Amino acid sequence: MFNYTHWSLLATFTIILIIIFHRKFFIISCRVKRLSSSSCYRRNKISLPLGNLGWPFIGETLEFISCAYSQSPESFMDKRRHMYGKVFKSHIFGSPTIISIDAEVNRSILQSDAKTFVPFYPKSLTELMGKSSILLINGSLQRRIHGLIGAFFKSPHVKSRITHDMQKYVQQSMANWQENCPVYIQHQAKNIAFQVLVKALIGIDPGDKLELLKIQFQEFIAGLMSLPINFPGSRLYRSLQAKKRMVTLIENIIQEKRDKNVPTLTEDVADVLLNDTSEELTDELISDNMIDLMIPGEDSVPVLITLAVKYLSDCPAALQQLTEENLKLKRLKEKQGETLVWSDYLSLPFTQNVISETLRMGNIIIGVMRKAVKDVEIKGYLIPKGWCTLTYFRSVHLDDNHYDFPYQFNPWRWQNKDTNNCNFTPFGGGQRLCPGLDLARLEASIFLHHFTTQFRWVAEEDSIINFPTVRMKKGMPVWIKRREQ
Repeated sequence: MFNYTHWSLLATFTIILIIIFHRKFFIISCRVKRLSSSSCYRRNKISLPLGNLGWPFIGETLEFISCAYSQSPESFMDKRRHMYGKVFKSHIFGSPTIISIDAEVNRSILQSDAKTFVPFYPKSLTELMGKSSILLINGSLQRRIHGLIGAFFKSPHVKSRITHDMQKYVQQSMANWQENCPVYIQHQAKNIAFQVLVKALIGIDPGDKLELLKIQFQEFIAGLMSLPINFPGSRLYRSLQAKKRMVTLIENIIQEKRDKNVPTLTEDVADVLLNDTSEELTDELISDNMIDLMIPGEDSVPVLITLAVKYLSDCPAALQQLTEENLKLKRLKEKQGETLVWSDYLSLPFTQNVISETLRMGNIIIGVMRKAVKDVEIKGYLIPKGWCTLTYFRSVHLDDNHYDFPYQFNPWRWQNKDTNNCNFTPFGGGQRLCPGLDLARLEASIFLHHFTTQFRWVAEEDSIINFPTVRMKKGMPVWIKRREQ
């Protein structure tokens, strides 16, 4: 239900938008009229997509948010697709926006460089990330950092270490689960994934430092989708203060690494960036990006794990096949006297199909926003300079032109389907493709292997919340029973 709290938030948000964007909207409206009447664009048959900019000042933001909170978050897009097509104009979050649910247009936008599109995020998130965040920087510096991090996570040596850590933390967590009380999968997955990722990023093992970092990180991440109001006591202010404390903690760790003066070792991402010979990667830049890269440990990977358990719980046939596949591997390895390695987990075909289907249906990343730095033409549509674009993945993933019965959890659909296509973009695409995509699949595979081979379970009724981030309403409680060895 869309309750009183949600309406209060929307009312407050509306007032803020009216104050901030009234002048900007007037300027943009004039620019729209000028572009629409341009003889050059008429002659070349390039025009703005159809659509509606909505109410003055606030555009269509309220309807977008109310749909996002509902049980049919794609209804905002579906309504406009029927009226205007798969590419249409709107005005959301204070900016005129070209929204695309066309897979080919999305691919063109995602593959564009910084000469055409740059990242765009809500103001609160931009302030929290900072100007040096890999999510915001462009050009050679972004490509350098992205390449270094991506290469690190693709390394077989690193995958082996992460597999070892993930197995250890999963087994430690599951050893403490009790059969006479519910286990909240979302909470457990967050704890495990955060420990694994922080170890991979800055080399911290569980202990006082990690607990302090986790507390500050929870305070920090709570402000990512807050109102852009920064004064003492506000949500954004408290999150910015938490980030400052985290930066200080991480800068001390980086200084300890420098004092050791062992430049050839690359045990974590911080080591990789410290070993870079350019002078662009300052300690402050490295610290900021370590914090930004922790977000998947709090959000993306745990939600992927939790949704996989949710969908499997609702589909006994898929759960049975996945369990049999993992039990077979476990027994084989025990017979051979070997432990599982990262390639074993990723070689399980049906398990990978389950993860792919979870990514398609769950839409942990619903889309990506970019801002045009010049007038751009894609597939006959004009995207004016200064306008935003929203490449909306969810509608593509749930389009019955691409997937039969798209709202049905069907991991078997991936048996003869290529995941490398423009209709499937759960990790984004182009130069900003998530560098940790292999890590996300690996962590989910390890968790599902140990969960299904050690336990049977019954899930309590729970529902998915899709905005502002995807999560389970009650944290996905399950009642477990250990399997007999």
